[in-house]
Amino acid sequence: MNRQLMKGNEAVVYGALLGGSTHFFGYPITPASEIAHAAASLFSQTGRVFLQAEGEVNAINMVYGAAAAGARVMTATSGPGLSLMAEGISYIAACELPCVIIDVQRAGPGLGNIWPEQSDYHAVVKGGGHGNYKNIVLAPNSAQEMCDFTYKAFGLAEEYRMSVIILSDAYIGQMMEPVQLPAEMKAPHRREWALYADRESRNNLINSIFMNTRLSEEHNLHLQVKYAGLQGTAEWEESFIDDAEVLFVSFGIAARVCLSAVSDLRSRGVKAGLLRPKTLYPFPESRLKELAVRANRIIVVELNNGMMAEDVERLCSGSTEVERYNWLGGTVPASRIIVDRVLGESHD
Repeated sequence: MNRQLMKGNEAVVYGALLGGSTHFFGYPITPASEIAHAAASLFSQTGRVFLQAEGEVNAINMVYGAAAAGARVMTATSGPGLSLMAEGISYIAACELPCVIIDVQRAGPGLGNIWPEQSDYHAVVKGGGHGNYKNIVLAPNSAQEMCDFTYKAFGLAEEYRMSVIILSDAYIGQMMEPVQLPAEMKAPHRREWALYADRESRNNLINSIFMNTRLSEEHNLHLQVKYAGLQGTAEWEESFIDDAEVLFVSFGIAARVCLSAVSDLRSRGVKAGLLRPKTLYPFPESRLKELAVRANRIIVVELNNGMMAEDVERLCSGSTEVERYNWLGGTVPASRIIVDRVLGESHD
């Protein structure tokens, strides 16, 4: 009954509303524009707040203010917009405010083009703006996960008082698939730390400036302890791992291509498997280290210049050589191209 055919970008909005989101502030940008379009309709219909800002800088500062007041707030953008939001996201991190940000990646740098890429990895996984901060980063590879990850993102954001970024790409956002909607609608609740216009919250202070160096250091160390404690929440998916000698590591649309390549390779007698991180931060570090000892080859497939591969190489610590299969500029390889490369065959 709750199963519907929809784009990944539309599934985000259903997941947000059922996850208890109360406010959406954003500015349309291809290939994420359907998120704002759907939110404009559905947030209003359900009595929630939607506002199209004048631009991305305005949108993220609206998110900042609403989060400080206790709203379950979100925005959506793509790479150029994310760059404009970087300062605001850093302020939100400093204030330990929960929010959800959807990034439907497109090719860059600069305006690039509207085709899928995964080159925002460093910007979101490593922090992005100034300062020593982190975001929780979820990496969906289907319309279903666009819904499910957004649904649970608000709970994660509030539990850890952090920004949660859904790192998608143009294919996943534009792809239309059946989506099973969550059965339960979550209700927002009053948070004791939020700044309300009443007597109870007047003594609260949400601050991002620490002029005293000792206090600034203490605040930064507090944040690092919190981020380190996230490692136990890492999630991943394994396919054909038990006997894998060739291990693919990939996320998003690239992981879907890799899964097809794994099936093809196994039909040819190659013991291939796939580790797909569902959380890019925290990364499934311990599991990757275990698998790296067993695999003969580790191949990182991603639509960028090898950003995640840097983390994989660091975690493997030389136990197994890491190969980089990279595509740039919005190009997505067919699975047969990956198979031929693994087998050392040329392809027309």
